[in-house]
Amino acid sequence: MNQMKKIIFLFLLFTQVFWAQKGFEEGNALYQKEKYNEAVTAYESVLATKKQSAELYFNLANAYYKLNKVAPAIYNYEKALVLKPNDKDILNNLNFAKKLTIDDIKEMQKVGFEKMLRDFTGKYNYDSWAWIAVGFATLFLVFFIGYYFSGTTLLKRIFFVGMFVVAILIVSSILSAVFEKSYYENERPAIVFAEAAEVKSEPRESAPDAFMLHEGTKVMVQEKTRDWNKVELLDGSDGWIESKNIKEVK
Repeated sequence: MNQMKKIIFLFLLFTQVFWAQKGFEEGNALYQKEKYNEAVTAYESVLATKKQSAELYFNLANAYYKLNKVAPAIYNYEKALVLKPNDKDILNNLNFAKKLTIDDIKEMQKVGFEKMLRDFTGKYNYDSWAWIAVGFATLFLVFFIGYYFSGTTLLKRIFFVGMFVVAILIVSSILSAVFEKSYYENERPAIVFAEAAEVKSEPRESAPDAFMLHEGTKVMVQEKTRDWNKVELLDGSDGWIESKNIKEVK
C-alpha cells in the first residue's frame, strides 16, 4: 500500500511539473505573438499549481507591462526580485515600470555600516547563502584531507592555512544567511493596487488624510489591524491604508 502511494505521489508530481512547464512555454509563445492577455492567463495558470520561479514572475510582469497594467507589473517584478535579488534584467524592467507610476517618492538612502552590510548580504537570498556555506564546507573537507595525507611540512602548512581561510568564509556565509533570513522575515513590501488610495493618520475612515497614494507605489507594511495596514514609504513618511488597497509581495 505504501509503495502504491509513493507511485501515485510521483505520478502526480511529474504531471504537475509537466503541466507547469507546458503552461510556461505556452505563455512565452503567446508573448512572442504579442497576445499579452493570453500570455498572462497561461503564466497565472502555472502559479495556480503553486510553482514559482524568478523567470515566471519576470515574464508575467513583462506581459502586464505591455498591457500598461502598472500595479501587477511592478508587483510581479518585485516577486521576481525576492527569488533573484539584484538581477540586472529584473531591476532594469522594474525601473521602466516605475516610470508609469504617478507618485514620485524619493528613497531615503542608508549610509554607514548598515548600508555596507546590506549591500554585501543582499547579493543573494538566504537559501543561496546557505548553499554557499555548504560549498565552502565541502572545500574545507578537501583541505582537511589534503592536510591529513600530506607528506611534507610545506604542504601541511598550505592546507592548514587553506582550512583557516575557508573556515572564515563558512562563518561569513552562515552569518549572511542568518542576516538575510531575518531581513526577509521582517521586511514586508507591498504594492498599491487601487487606482487612488487615501492614507489616513489613524486606522479609521473618519481620520484626517495624511496623503494620497496611487497605483503601483511600493510601501512597507509596519502593522496590521483587521481592515487597515500601517505603511511606511521609501522616503520615511507613514500612515494607515485600507488592506484591500494593497497587495503584499511576500
